[in-house]
Amino acid sequence: MPRPDAEIERALVVGAHPDDIDFGCAGTVARWVRAGVDVTYLLITRGDQGGFDDTPRELMGGIREAEQTAAAAVLGVTDVRFLDGYRDGWVEPTAYLVRDISRVIREVRPQRMLIQSPERNYDRLPASHPDHMAAGEACIRAIYPAARNPFAFPELLEEGLDPWVVQEVFVMAHPGARHAVDVTDAFDDKIAALREHVSQTAHRVDEMADRVRAWMADSAAAGGLAEGRLAELYHVIELE
Repeated sequence: MPRPDAEIERALVVGAHPDDIDFGCAGTVARWVRAGVDVTYLLITRGDQGGFDDTPRELMGGIREAEQTAAAAVLGVTDVRFLDGYRDGWVEPTAYLVRDISRVIREVRPQRMLIQSPERNYDRLPASHPDHMAAGEACIRAIYPAARNPFAFPELLEEGLDPWVVQEVFVMAHPGARHAVDVTDAFDDKIAALREHVSQTAHRVDEMADRVRAWMADSAAAGGLAEGRLAELYHVIELE
């Protein structure tokens, strides 16, 4: 079982694209913020391959960065970071990406991280976008062993960033996810955050809330919660 939220001071949430966090775990983030957890977002790309209109591609990354920043603010998250040099659709778990995630881990020093699954979930294939799986794999490699290993990426030590041990990892969209976080009371916050991603959700805004509610009701049932509850599901890893 994960530690109580009240015992967590800092959490780092990592997504491949803007909107990944809000679709995957915005209700959970809202709960953590309410519990006093200092949450940081890290986005690997700016999602320039997203969107469903004729917006010029060179503008899309900036639009989506602004949307993600606004969506985070809805939930009370103000520390939103974007990596440079990683292209939407081209994410791979390279040593460079592992180093860059390790850098942020050492800067933020989170007790808990929330990441995407490195394993494909055939029951939720859209959640298993190749960029998502690559981001998840890079995060796992950063969490163990790179961020905690003083001999990994010595340039980080030269930057004054000491090793850091992440104690808990929540993995979203994992095929074996069984830990249900009851986010019934945060449903409206999740939808409000998703509505900020106008370039991604405006074409389906009328149906989105109903679809998300249905997904979350299924997750609650899978997690053993009572009928009428809504949940986000995770595979939880505990580390020492």
